[in-house]
Order: sequence, then C-alpha cells, then structure tokens
Amino acid sequence: MLFLPAIVISLVGILTMSTFGQDASLASRQLLWFTFATGIFIGLSACDMRFIRRTTVVMSLYILASALLLLLLLVHPIMGARAWFSFGFISFQPADLAKLALIALLAKYLSRRHVEIGDFHHILVSGAYALSFILLILIEPDMGNAIIFSVLWLGMMLISGISKKHLAILGLVGFVIASVLWFEGLQPYQRTRIISFVNPASDILGAGYNAYQAKIAVGSGELFGKGIGYGTQSKLRFLPEYQTDFIFAAFAEEWGFAGVVLLLSLYALLFARLMQIARAAATNFDAFFTLGVCILFAAHIAIHIGINLGLLPVTGTTIPFMSSGGSHLVLEFAVLGIITSLARHGRGAVRDVNANEYLVG
Repeated sequence: MLFLPAIVISLVGILTMSTFGQDASLASRQLLWFTFATGIFIGLSACDMRFIRRTTVVMSLYILASALLLLLLLVHPIMGARAWFSFGFISFQPADLAKLALIALLAKYLSRRHVEIGDFHHILVSGAYALSFILLILIEPDMGNAIIFSVLWLGMMLISGISKKHLAILGLVGFVIASVLWFEGLQPYQRTRIISFVNPASDILGAGYNAYQAKIAVGSGELFGKGIGYGTQSKLRFLPEYQTDFIFAAFAEEWGFAGVVLLLSLYALLFARLMQIARAAATNFDAFFTLGVCILFAAHIAIHIGINLGLLPVTGTTIPFMSSGGSHLVLEFAVLGIITSLARHGRGAVRDVNANEYLVG
C-alpha cells in the first residue's frame, strides 16, 4: 500500500513523457532512474535504518547537505540557476538531499522537544536550521524549492503543537521577509512571473506563456482526455517543460478529468498509508519523520498542480514520482524505504533517553 502507488505514479509519468519514437524523449532515461530508485527502496527497506535516529547521523546529513549547497556557488549556472552538479549524463540536485536532512533533523529536534514547543526559543532554533538551507537555495536562485523548505518547516511546527500566538508572530515575520524579498531578493524575471500571475493576459507571449499553455492543456483534456500520446500541447511543444514542471498539465490533456481523479486517488492512498504508519510509530522520531515526508509530498503536489492550473505563480516545481529527474525520484523512493524499515524494526525499539541524543539548542 506504500510501494504500489509510488510505482504506478512513476510508470504513468514515464508514459506521459514518452513520445513513442516521434521525437526526443526523457522517458528512457527516466526508466533507468526508476529502476535504480526502486532498488534503493528495496535495499533501504530491507536494512535496519534505526541508526538514522542518532544525532551524529542526523547532523552529518545536515552538514553534508549544507556543504554541497555551498559548493553549488562555484559551479557554472545551468538555465540561469546554480542548482545542479552535472557529470555528463547524470545531474544531481543537492536540494533533494537537503530535504531528507531537514526532515530528519526536525524529526530529531521535535521528538525531544515537542512538549516544550510553547517556548519560542525552540521555534527560533529549529527555524534557524531551516533558514540556512532556504537562504542557500535562494542564492541559486531557486524560488520553488525555497518555498518547499519553508512549507516543510512550518508544517512540522504545526504538527508539533505551535501556539496560535507564535503562529501569528511567524505570519508577521513571513510578511516582512516576503516584502524584503520582493524589493531586494527576487530576480527581475521572478517578479515578472508573479505580476503575470496576477494579470496573466498582460503578457501571454512572454512571462505568462507557460501558465497560459498549461491551462489550455488541462482544459482540452475534458472528461476522458485525448488519449495517451495524443496530447497536442505537449507533444507539439506548445507546453514548455512538459516532462518536468508541467507534466501534470500534459497528463491531464491526455487522460482527462477521469485520469486526474485516478492520479489524485493514488496520491491519497499513499498519504493514507503514511498517516497509518505515523499513528502506529514506535517512537516520536519515527512519527515526525513520516509526517515530515507527508508534508514534503503534499507541498510538492499542491504547488505543482496549483501552478499547472494557473492558481499559483510559476516557480518550477516537480510533482513526486511523476516528473522527470533522477535525484528527486531517488529521494522519494529512499524516504519511503526508510519509513518502511523504521516501521518494520520499530516495534521492539527502546527509546534512547541518553543526554547525548539531544541536539544543541
């Protein structure tokens, strides 16, 4: 119930990005990544992954992810952003490893301090951990992933029991930061995208082109779609990046409303199983880690679909298991493998209350 929905969604994504020999496609490469990612899932789920609860492991992951994000500042920009390490055929996005690191770190931190979350000090410390990643990603610049990290941190704070007063303070701080980013932090093309979102008809052939073509693709799918391989918006390349950032729109065009309902049902099945595992978790860490993965997937899905429907500004965000890309697919199957392992081995776990398990802060 955890592995099967991910498998089906991944295969549907490969089918959607395939051109069936008519043009260049990323489907064959994605199939290789899919095979590798499923191997990662099987390997991790078979191992005893309880060691990931250790503070030394959590902090090592965090430091490694931070170091890789810093090294990105030295690489040559690809499509205007320093977001990938490219090794010929293979590209690696450190932000994906950073997501795993942040989930593990917040799960560790909150598992020890969730009863003390009313102390604003813990919100500041956990926020500082997340903010370091967010700032490094904004420098790339990668607004989409910066938003994902922000939502991930806020979501885990909410499930830990943050007070309404502290939530209001965070809202005010977020408004101030957003204002500063608008005038000082955002690149001109990012501001243009937001303006075109407010008034998409103002620049259909420019900044609003992608969102406009995505809405056409989704609407033209109607009830049962145009059929697999017959999506004109995607296959004729009216819809840019239809294999990654706009794969939901390409899928909706070919599968229609019925296909979208099926896709969302598969995601719902995945979330239901994750929530069931979280409720039965043997330790607080296991529960927070599983819920963190839920929040990560939910943020990606909501933002990606919102962009494809014209409900959110274009930020270039993938959808789990479906979009083309190797590093994010490996991460997604890896976290499912870790969760499966923790669930299998967690029953006999004894909570380690050693003082060494506390994070500094």
